[in-house]
Amino acid sequence: MNQQQPISVSIILVNYNGKEILPDCLNSIEKFIDIPSYEIIIVDNASSDNSIELLAINYPQIHVVKQIENRGFGAGNNAGAKVASGEFLFLLNTDTVLTSNILPHLIELMQEDPQVGIIGPKLLNPDGSLQISVSPALGIKGEYQARKMHQDYLNISQQSLIEQEFQEIKEVDIVVGAAFFIRSSLFHELSGFDENFFMYFEESDLCQRAQYQGYKIIYTPHVSLIHLKGYSIQKAANIMSIEYRRSQIYYYQKHRPLWEQILLRMYLFYKFFTEFITTNNPNSRKIIVLLFTFKKSAVQGSLSN
Repeated sequence: MNQQQPISVSIILVNYNGKEILPDCLNSIEKFIDIPSYEIIIVDNASSDNSIELLAINYPQIHVVKQIENRGFGAGNNAGAKVASGEFLFLLNTDTVLTSNILPHLIELMQEDPQVGIIGPKLLNPDGSLQISVSPALGIKGEYQARKMHQDYLNISQQSLIEQEFQEIKEVDIVVGAAFFIRSSLFHELSGFDENFFMYFEESDLCQRAQYQGYKIIYTPHVSLIHLKGYSIQKAANIMSIEYRRSQIYYYQKHRPLWEQILLRMYLFYKFFTEFITTNNPNSRKIIVLLFTFKKSAVQGSLSN
């Protein structure tokens, strides 16, 4: 990396106990990224798996920001952005692997249209198949459409039709946060991610707020990378299922009309009350309690480890 020139892109990764996957991600960045000047910033969310030691020994050139507690994905990226010098930020999950030098294309798209604020590249599963990485604007209708698209894609007869929809550059409502390219100026204008989201919906919220400011969200299939998808949450799936609903409720309170907020709560109460009665699942009980105790001002009880 040539540090004599102004930094064009700051690549920010938030790590939490990702020692097993970090090397593949970082090695792919160093292998394929070839632009005049960039930097890599890793924000470690108080990992306990010796991730810090791994970075110090094998990647001493990388700027590491150490958090004293795990405050979530959004807060971690915000911490990285505070020390970033790049004109653009590339927020990248640690469970991704690059297979090409994708940054020149993303930079070019930004430079061609000042109204483009956020870009999501094509995501692939490890077997090379398409991973759906965009979503319509979230709400009752949008969530139904997104879920239907994902379900349809599981049907082999529907896959080719859906893949055709992802073959051209297009404007979308939401791109997922696994590979999230954004103007640094816009990120700071929006005050970064809303840290009341511990995980889930934070990129949807940021995309929505960018659109409020008149910026476009773009998906491009002309560059791609592999996303292992879900590595960081598989270790705490039950807890994160509760966090998903917490973030969902908070998102609706921020962006959706009152009738949709009420309808969501009614649906969740029916769904999880029925599940609790039939299975006695303690997570269902916790979500029911959440429906009656959630406050708009903050996400209560966010995970700390």
